[in-house]
Formats: sequence, C-alpha cells, structure tokens
Amino acid sequence: MPTSRVLVVEHHPLMREGLRLASSFALPGAVVDQAASVAEAEQLIARTAGYQCCILDLLLPDSNGFSGLMAIQHRLGRTPIALFSDRDGPILVSTAKALGAAGFILKSVSMDETVAILRRLLAGGTVFPSDAEPSLHAQEMTQRLSTLSAAQMRVLVALADGRANKQIARDLDVSEATVKAHLTAIFRKLGVVNRTQALLTLQPILGDIGTSATRQ
Repeated sequence: MPTSRVLVVEHHPLMREGLRLASSFALPGAVVDQAASVAEAEQLIARTAGYQCCILDLLLPDSNGFSGLMAIQHRLGRTPIALFSDRDGPILVSTAKALGAAGFILKSVSMDETVAILRRLLAGGTVFPSDAEPSLHAQEMTQRLSTLSAAQMRVLVALADGRANKQIARDLDVSEATVKAHLTAIFRKLGVVNRTQALLTLQPILGDIGTSATRQ
C-alpha cells in the first residue's frame, strides 16, 4: 500500500514542527515532508510520487504575495493546499479561495482545530471563513491565469518576484528568447501590453498581503 505523505512548507522551525505533529495526528502513519521555502518544496515535490495534502505558509522568504501558492499549485496539481497565515481579512481570504486554495488556517488556532481542519481537507472538503466570497477582480484574474501554461506560470511567478529577463532565463534554464516569447503570450492572455501593466493588474493577487517573511 502506498505511503501517505503530507507536505509542510513553513519558514519558522517551531511552526513547522507544530504542523508536522498536527499532520501526523490528522493522518496517522503518514510521512510528513518539511520545507522552509518554495524552492525547497519544489525539490521535494520533484522527487516524491505524490502528496495527500500541503500546508503552505503564506509569507515565505522566496515568494511574493500569492506567488508561492501559484508555484506550488502548478507542481502539485489537484493536491489540496491549505494556506497558513498569521493574518486574515475578507480580501486576503477571498483571493486565496479564488486562486484555488483548499483552506485557510490561522497560526493562532489550537492544535486540535488545526488537526480538525486537516482532516476535513484530507476528506475532500474546504475550510474558509463563511464570509470569504471571492471578489470579482480575483475571479476574473483567476480565470485568466487558468489559461496560462505551466511554463508561462513559472515565468509569471519569476516576473512577480522582480527578476529581469536574463535572470528568469538563467533560473528556469531557458533562453532569453523563450522568456520573451512566454511574456508576450502572458501579456496577451492578461490583456496588458508590458510587465508594468501586468504587475499592476495582478497586484491584488501577487503583492497586496504585506511584506514577505524575510522583511518581518
């Protein structure tokens, strides 16, 4: 019988250990893999057959806004992802919901509540505050983002992190010409003409949640 696995992505060691324990209670016998960044999580996903659930810190050293969620989603496919955050609010939670997160866990909740939430997610449910209805802007952007290919999404996430074309090409191991071709397609699908407009259009999704974990 295949081993059940849970992925915990959290930059703070104590929080990461707490989530490991909660995951073990929610899914007894599961292997709980741990990562402190999006990059580490991507490496784990690349060499692991599959995960039943992922708990993802909203603010990580190498993510900007919801770019971490978007990057991990493209790696995990249909695996449910619960965002883990010390802040909430209607816009923040509704955007997470519109982008396809399966749940939203506040860092202030008890261990028992976290375990209950994870059990619900593992059973195929979702967990959000009752008033977390996606905004029209978030719904529209999510629909447009769904038209991007996996390669285009990786370029968009890199763009959101402020990387220049040359750096994106180096990080993704492609040519600058390929990056430019992807950007042209991305701009067309988002209804913009350049990277400045793209970032402004996506601001509520990619960068409207405060500073990253490295700046806290």
